[in-house]
Amino acid sequence: MRLPRAATAPARRTQEQRSAETRTRLLDATIDCLVTYGYAGATTPRIAAQAGVTRGAQVHHFGSRQDLMVAAISHLAQRRVQTAIGELGRLTLGDDPIGILFDLLWEFHQGPLAIAVMELWMAGRTDAHLAAEMRRVEPVVNDALFEAIARTVPDELRREEARQFVYTAMDALRGIQVANYISDDPERARRRWQRACAQLRLGAGEFLDE
Repeated sequence: MRLPRAATAPARRTQEQRSAETRTRLLDATIDCLVTYGYAGATTPRIAAQAGVTRGAQVHHFGSRQDLMVAAISHLAQRRVQTAIGELGRLTLGDDPIGILFDLLWEFHQGPLAIAVMELWMAGRTDAHLAAEMRRVEPVVNDALFEAIARTVPDELRREEARQFVYTAMDALRGIQVANYISDDPERARRRWQRACAQLRLGAGEFLDE
């Protein structure tokens, strides 16, 4: 008769793994608090509580609120890059590459991550450290987004004019988002984006619609 094998004990996490997990929990909690409470309301006690860690653990990993916010910018950038890549699987090629482009931009700028980014951008207006970190990571996020767009509509994004068109579209969309924060109509931003898209199409023909 064969005896049952002894259950294998799960491998114990190393101190380095536990430390990395705690940091990630704190950074995720920072993003959650930015979305829920805004930049001013994302205090370190709230972040620690959201992460489920003690204030001592929070201070051990991030000595100040600014340290935590600066680190959260890079963490947020990584999550945005993953979002840009993930959007590829939700889009299908068709006869309207400009429409596909507009849909991708809209989806990328929706949800909690987009709100957290806006909170940090606005805070960076008066915080040089935040602004410098945002300037450092934003090109990385943009590169990932452009890669996603180029893989979706490759022929239309080979020229510099097309890239500038995308930047202009993003500028318009982000302005619409900020303006919609004080609106009580959740569909207003979508309508304004559709109106902007109609105007953007008028200037896109010479290099995107050949």
